[in-house]
Amino acid sequence: MSTAHFRLALAFGTLLVLAGATRADSEALKPFKDELFSSQTVVESGDGGDFNVVDYQEMRDINGRDQIPERRVKSAYVSLGVRRQQVDEALDLGTRKLAVTRTGAAEGGRFTVIFIHGRGGDRRLGANDFTFGGNFNRLKNLAVENGGTYYSPSVPSFDSDGVAAIADLIRFSAAQSSGKPVALACASMGSFICWGIARDAATVEKLAGMAILGGATDPAFIGSAAYKHKLPLFFTHGSRDSVYAADDQIALYRRLHGEKYPTRFTLFQTGSHGTPVRMSDWREILNWIFAH
Repeated sequence: MSTAHFRLALAFGTLLVLAGATRADSEALKPFKDELFSSQTVVESGDGGDFNVVDYQEMRDINGRDQIPERRVKSAYVSLGVRRQQVDEALDLGTRKLAVTRTGAAEGGRFTVIFIHGRGGDRRLGANDFTFGGNFNRLKNLAVENGGTYYSPSVPSFDSDGVAAIADLIRFSAAQSSGKPVALACASMGSFICWGIARDAATVEKLAGMAILGGATDPAFIGSAAYKHKLPLFFTHGSRDSVYAADDQIALYRRLHGEKYPTRFTLFQTGSHGTPVRMSDWREILNWIFAH
C-alpha cells in the first residue's frame, strides 16, 4: 500500500470511529422509574404524535402520589443515593458568579440539563427530591445514571441580566463537557429566560434544544436566532392554567408545527399552572431533544 493510500485509509477509519462515537453519544437515556413516571394515559393525539393530550387527575396524581400532598412524595418515587453526587456551589463564569446546585460530574458529562425556576424560586426548587411528585429526583437520577450533568441555578432576575447569567452558564456547561449536548428547560416565569436566550445566536449554537413547562408565550419567537436555527422546542402545559393560557401556547406550537419546525406539545387535561413541573416526563423530553 502506498503512503497516500495508507493515509487515506487511516483518515477513513478515523471518521468511522468518530461517527460511531457520535451515534453512541446520541443514544436514548436508559429508563429510570418509567413505570411510575412514564405510564401516562394519552387521551388524544395528533400531528403524527407531536401533539398529545394526557389524562391528569388531581386526586390520583397529587393525593395518590404524595405522602403529604404537594409537600412530600411517597418513597417509591425517589432514590436518594443520587445525593452523593450533588453539590451546592458558586460557579465562576468569568463575568459573574452564579449559585447553582449541580448533580453529576463537574466535567466530561455526556450531556447537560439546565432547569430554570419561576418567580419566587431559587436553585433549591429544581433540586428538591420530594416536591412536585419526585419529578426532580427522577431528573437528577436520569442525569447521573446516563453520565450527564444537571444544573439547577438561582436565576438573579427574569430580565436581560438573568438571560446573560444563564447564557454564561450554557457556555460554561458546553465547555465543561467538550461540546456535548446542552438542554435548557424553563418553567413558568423562567420561560422569559428561555425566550431571551432564543435571541442570542452565539448561545443558541451551544444548545441542543429547549423545553417550556407552563410558561409564557412569545409570539416574537418567530424570527429569533433559535427559530432560524430550528432549535428543537418541547412544550408542556396544563389545560386550566390560570397564569399563562394554554390556548396561547398551543397557537404558537401550531404555527411552528405548520412550518415543519421541530416542536412537540404535551397538554395535561385539567392541569393547573404547576402541573407541568410535576407531570412532565423528563426522559421523553430529553430523548426527543437529543434525537433532533
